[in-house]
Amino acid sequence: MFKDTVKKLLEKALEERDNLFLIDFTIGEDYSIKVVIDGDNGVTVEDCIFVSRAVEHNLDREEQDFSLQVTSAGATSPLVNQRQYKKNLGRSLKVKTNDDTYEGNLANATNEGITLTWKAREPKPVGKGKHTVKKEANIAYENIVEAKVMIKF
Repeated sequence: MFKDTVKKLLEKALEERDNLFLIDFTIGEDYSIKVVIDGDNGVTVEDCIFVSRAVEHNLDREEQDFSLQVTSAGATSPLVNQRQYKKNLGRSLKVKTNDDTYEGNLANATNEGITLTWKAREPKPVGKGKHTVKKEANIAYENIVEAKVMIKF
């Protein structure tokens, strides 16, 4: 019952700010609520405050004592929502599938999957030495086990 109420409040808050979306939502045995959000344009402190207030101000602590934590998805958190891929176009990703691991630039994100591109050094077809070849991998979302943005300094 409590979880359903909190979920409805979250959905209502995220409808008001359609640039935000839910990444994770849990309620512990001690009624500690943890909400992780992300946004098409990132997440500001004000966005976290807005979601926190939308939930907290509509729950009665006299009925159920609870704690609430609203955070943004961290820079090193795995991507779990298709909207996160679209937000990270052009960035370097490391993607694990059941068969292989790829690291490259996110060139495209559609409703079906993503396209990664990268350069690799391969032996020349004729003669000695190596040459640089552009590689590309099209990966369906259902084949992605884990995807993370690679932060480069």
